[in-house]
Amino acid sequence: MYQKIIIVGNLGRDPEMRYMPDGTAVTNFSVASSRRWTGQDGQQHEETTWFRIEVWRRQAETVNQYLTKGSKVLVEGRIKPDPNTGGPRLWSRQDGTIGANFEVVADTVRFLSSRSDDGSSYEGGEEYSGAPAQEEDDIPF
Repeated sequence: MYQKIIIVGNLGRDPEMRYMPDGTAVTNFSVASSRRWTGQDGQQHEETTWFRIEVWRRQAETVNQYLTKGSKVLVEGRIKPDPNTGGPRLWSRQDGTIGANFEVVADTVRFLSSRSDDGSSYEGGEEYSGAPAQEEDDIPF
């Protein structure tokens, strides 16, 4: 089976990189993706979904070096289910309500915008891909 998710959004905070015991780099960052629409009553509505992104190897180092909070990105990858629920990772908020995190393992991170050292922004089209995902060929057509 094969799944793919594509997300366009902005980083909610600076990426955090660490190294595994074998020296492999892994970087995590959060992306907010918003949907806007006008309701039947004419009112504007907005819904924001947060994704926690996991990036590996050289791509992890590149993401950590160039992206910062607010950077716009396009992420392609696969959803990583919670081992306990088989779905999103559930957690309790301070007010007692349940929250959910959608975790994504990135295959590709495309930089749609970034900030230079002087704080000005520029549009870019840089793309950094990890190792290609191994595809299973069990599709009947």
